[in-house]
Amino acid sequence: MLIYVHGFNSSARSYKAGLLRSQMDRLGLVAHYACPELSHRPAQAMAELRALMAPHAAQTVTLVGSSLGGYYATWLVEQLGARAVLVNPALRPYELLAPYVGPQKNLYTGATYEFTAAHIAELRALEVDRISPDRYLLLATTGDEVLDYRDAVRRYAGCEQIIVAGSDHGFREFADYLDPVIAFWQRGRV
Repeated sequence: MLIYVHGFNSSARSYKAGLLRSQMDRLGLVAHYACPELSHRPAQAMAELRALMAPHAAQTVTLVGSSLGGYYATWLVEQLGARAVLVNPALRPYELLAPYVGPQKNLYTGATYEFTAAHIAELRALEVDRISPDRYLLLATTGDEVLDYRDAVRRYAGCEQIIVAGSDHGFREFADYLDPVIAFWQRGRV
């Protein structure tokens, strides 16, 4: 199973999720693809992802985590033995998102909610000290205006990495990298 994990205030309707869904459909593999609308509560989002993964052998699941989704994917890889493609992953979202405590609106669904200190605590609880390098593919862009790609390169040292010059946090060239994402998933399906 290939599962796209969207980021903060994003959605299953995001640009990258749509590109990946379309590519899986073109390849006749859409039955092996999922992208849930995740709760804004980190603990609830993790419960939703675990439930989605439960029917599958963890080692056959590849998560494609974007930004906050990359942080979530890292926890799931280390807890359950899955694999992950990380796209401009957030490394310490509890620090990054602390200034956003207060009213929020999802960019895609329009849903509103209050982002609180409890959200930050739930994020901190998902911190992973050590990673298993053979379980990751890192896709990072040097032009990411939100996160410093060099931090991800260091954090995921020893992992397969594709560093893209320029671009942005949304990774507008993601369509050019669908083949390596799908190839990484297919290597784990055996």
